[in-house]
Amino acid sequence: MHMNISLGQYYPGNSILHRADPRVKILLSIAFMLLAFMAGSVYEFIVLITFTVCSIAATGIPPQLILRSVKPILPLILFASLINFFTAQGEPIFRLWIIAPTWEGAAIAAKLTARISLIILGGSSLMIFTTTPKMLTDGIESLLNPLKRFRVPAHELAMMMTIALRFIPTLISEADIIMRAQASRGADFNEGKLLERARSFIPVIIPLFVSLFRRADELANAMEARCYRGGEGRTKLRQLHITKIDVYFSSIFIALIAVFFIGRILGGPIPGIL
Repeated sequence: MHMNISLGQYYPGNSILHRADPRVKILLSIAFMLLAFMAGSVYEFIVLITFTVCSIAATGIPPQLILRSVKPILPLILFASLINFFTAQGEPIFRLWIIAPTWEGAAIAAKLTARISLIILGGSSLMIFTTTPKMLTDGIESLLNPLKRFRVPAHELAMMMTIALRFIPTLISEADIIMRAQASRGADFNEGKLLERARSFIPVIIPLFVSLFRRADELANAMEARCYRGGEGRTKLRQLHITKIDVYFSSIFIALIAVFFIGRILGGPIPGIL
């Protein structure tokens, strides 16, 4: 059982997104997620989808690699979409006993699918694929620095978030190796009732936790051996600076926001739909 989950992986490149300041990418990713939450018409979704497709193409990252980041939550998207499709009130598409899906439910399901996909692809995956864990840590720490006056440990929080993100692929790889090892010994994870299938994962969960604790201990020892003492007095090899690339990229995003809200003010070119 191979788990093609790409969350937490960095893809090397030299695109404008790769070279942009991590602070700019973090802030613009959050702004993009807000736009995806606000989108409600066909026009607005088309604008966001077009921007996401163009951004993916500009990075030079294989599209199938980025699309894999949606795979883990496909069951959740499908479940939520079906619930809305069959329970929303409105004009029924057809009626089969008590089953009566509606056009309104289909519209809600389509918007839900598009919204979640945009948040994952354009809001998080592009940032993670184009930013190294080190730069991501520096960017988060820099954004949290104003909170230090309130005794918030900005460096430690940024370090924990980045380590957690970085170890997701490692965790998945460890689980895959353990499942393959158990399968070679006759374990079957796909047969039996739900309770039996859940019990069959116990031989995977226990060694996985043991492996995670061992890796955490090794990481702590390595940091201790290198005299890591947190953010106090630490210097950085590369300082973060806003460059022309960041201004250019921010200008493109501001243009996206303008197009998004102009369409909302004017009612959109396709009024009355979605």
